[in-house]
Amino acid sequence: MKRKSIPALAAMLLLLNFVTYGQNNEKMKSKKAELCYEIESKLGEGAFWDHKEQRLYWVDIEGKKVHLFDPSKKTNTTFDTPSRIGTIVPKNKEEAVIALEDGIYIINTSNGEIKLLSDVEAKMTYNRFNDGKCDPNGNLWIGSMHLDQSEPKANLYKVNQKGDAKKMLDSVTISNGIVWTKDKSIMYYIDTPTGHIRAFDFDAENSTISNERIAVIIPESLGFGDGMTIDTEDKLWVGLWNGDAVARFDPLSGKLIEKIEVPAHNVTSCSFGGKNFDTLYITTSSLDMTEEEKIKYPYAGSLFTVKPGIVGVAGNFFGK
Repeated sequence: MKRKSIPALAAMLLLLNFVTYGQNNEKMKSKKAELCYEIESKLGEGAFWDHKEQRLYWVDIEGKKVHLFDPSKKTNTTFDTPSRIGTIVPKNKEEAVIALEDGIYIINTSNGEIKLLSDVEAKMTYNRFNDGKCDPNGNLWIGSMHLDQSEPKANLYKVNQKGDAKKMLDSVTISNGIVWTKDKSIMYYIDTPTGHIRAFDFDAENSTISNERIAVIIPESLGFGDGMTIDTEDKLWVGLWNGDAVARFDPLSGKLIEKIEVPAHNVTSCSFGGKNFDTLYITTSSLDMTEEEKIKYPYAGSLFTVKPGIVGVAGNFFGK
């Protein structure tokens, strides 16, 4: 993947990040995630914990499937989608918003029926929708990605419950993880090929962003930042594609705090769940692996969990 040039200040931060990582790597304690639910998904993604119904929403992008996992029963309800699906966020007990290749839809989580909400990028056939989450006001912030993953032709949108879509960022290549701090003042966002987690001031009254800056620079030695969640300490948990792990970063210092080792080469997203939000659910992919990696990680594509000793926060539902 191509990389954009990094300004002088960012380059200095990158150097410090590498030095810090190198110094702390040997001392860093890491926990290991365990298999939660074995399934042969191709590209698991979009983990979201429904704290009201105590179930995990997640998707298989390339498998074109919506999944609802009930950990108490160890059951996984599945619905097929007509095209690749980037993410899912519940609206209520029987509805959720989903991002398909060509638009944003509402899916009935009882029977799998879908209806169009917004076709904002329907004519941009060089893109498809990817990851997204809802802000504290219930708007879906959904990003697209360039199918060839080579040019910044994608965008980040804000979509309300009426289907009104507003472009919030452009020049994106692979839109991925997005979260908000508990006081609603900061939004963090990942465009994977840049290696950056960007921070924005978030205006909770108008659901707008400003004052863009780089919070974390992820060294390629760790992998590539994918889906992301946040804990009660406002630290960031990031799935690492090509990194065999979930990383916890301090966005104020930019430092790597700890890693969760995952028995899958490509770790795609994570979400805190359980009654006390003390369990981290992790999605993975079975794609883009060598034969050696396939042997090493036979359960890649499955769901994994770990209790990291940190508590997460409830995700925002779609709509009011």
